[in-house]
Amino acid sequence: MDVIVETTTGKIRGMTADAITSFKGIPYGDTTSGRNRFRPPVKLEPWAGVRDALAYGNSSPQPASGPSIFRTTLRPEPESEDCLYLNVWTPGVGDDRKRPVLFWCHGGGFTMGSGSGAFVHGSNLARRGDVVAITVNHRLGPLGYCYLRELIGEEYAASGNVGMLDLVAALEWVRDNIAAFGGDPGNVTIFGESGGGAKVSALMAMPSAIGLFHRAIVQSGPGIRLTLPERATTNAEKLLKELDISAREPKQLSSLTTEQIFAANARAHPDGRLGWAPVLDSYVLPQHPFEPAAPAISANIPLMIGTNKDEATAFFLADAEVSSLDEAGLRKRVQPYAKERTDALIATYRHACPEASCSELFLSIMNDQMMRINSITVAERKHAQGAAPVFMYLFAWETPVFGGRLKSCHALEIPFVFDNLAVSEELTGNGPERAGIAEKMSEAWLSFARDGVPSYHGLPPWPAYTPEERATMIFDTTCRVENDPGSEQRKAWSGMLVYGIRLA
Repeated sequence: MDVIVETTTGKIRGMTADAITSFKGIPYGDTTSGRNRFRPPVKLEPWAGVRDALAYGNSSPQPASGPSIFRTTLRPEPESEDCLYLNVWTPGVGDDRKRPVLFWCHGGGFTMGSGSGAFVHGSNLARRGDVVAITVNHRLGPLGYCYLRELIGEEYAASGNVGMLDLVAALEWVRDNIAAFGGDPGNVTIFGESGGGAKVSALMAMPSAIGLFHRAIVQSGPGIRLTLPERATTNAEKLLKELDISAREPKQLSSLTTEQIFAANARAHPDGRLGWAPVLDSYVLPQHPFEPAAPAISANIPLMIGTNKDEATAFFLADAEVSSLDEAGLRKRVQPYAKERTDALIATYRHACPEASCSELFLSIMNDQMMRINSITVAERKHAQGAAPVFMYLFAWETPVFGGRLKSCHALEIPFVFDNLAVSEELTGNGPERAGIAEKMSEAWLSFARDGVPSYHGLPPWPAYTPEERATMIFDTTCRVENDPGSEQRKAWSGMLVYGIRLA
């Protein structure tokens, strides 16, 4: 059944199926090509008539490479520089119900991904919790984070963060329109996984985003620091050199094709997934999200944060050397991260897991180095504000696919949170125990969105996180709360640098 809703820019047509009305490919900003390239998003001009919102909008252009197990979640739609689209799923339109709103920031770092993947389809979450679910696309890679201010001038002061400003524009659209879709603009939860979690972290430090959301969830993506202007300028210089563009001729930037930009980006940054991220620019993002402390401007925002038990397995699945590491290989792999404390760190992990192989020890160390330790740091710094609670979780259920090698890998929790198990069997298998875990996880997320506390009758009581107790909800076939899981390993990182951050 077709449903028409009037927004601030015009009427749109959605479709109802199984009691949920979806609106896909809603534009929330004007074109980002031509003279608008590398600039903040521009508001749409109103349109006449009724615009169909029945199919997903474009994803941002991005590198072709990426872990194959994530392709279902990352890039299902055509790519175009004009990618400012969002999707809405709601149980009711125009009924003044003021439902909680969950606003998903997709993963893929800041260079890949889409809000249109099967794992993050919002209908099941909207139905289960009587909430409004939203996913969003925005500019990625060099289109979203190429910092040109130092090279060209104030005309491009925001260029290093226009991808983040896109998300602010989408949240402004939510503020101005979501009541017509049955949602409450005064109760918006931003949540995201991996790069999406880092986007949530950055939004918590963005002055222009404050007031547009009221709770935050960071899944396997703690964002503590931003790219410094010096490094961001170097990245931009490399790209301009490959494009053969002088900083004195900025008008050429608007006439390039996206194919030219991404071909040059591939030459300037051979690993196209790296190099582009939000910038500490004193303009859009004047402070690091959680360094040296949690941002004061979002002190009153409750936070839920957590990781998966075996994040690193997904990133090293195709690395044949990892599966056969010996002692020398383990030490060589760990040394770049642990430096002079390599032997002590390995000894700690071996003491905690005496039966583990060298390969398993390496993956466990990388899991903590990549995600868990910084997530704990974020939780500690959020708690130190004393203004709003923070809740910690650990997703520990292991998938049987790939012969069990993935265990509880990066991104595995997404279809459980969205209750989208039917489309996730390639990653989760089809075991009957999945349904109970999905129920508990999605209900916990929904409860947090409703009132800032992740309670559910199917879970044990979940205390807020404190440095004294470190209460952590373990999501597994049997869910439980543990205080300070992996404490021995956590303490071994104390005082070390993780991604440039000195840990307490």
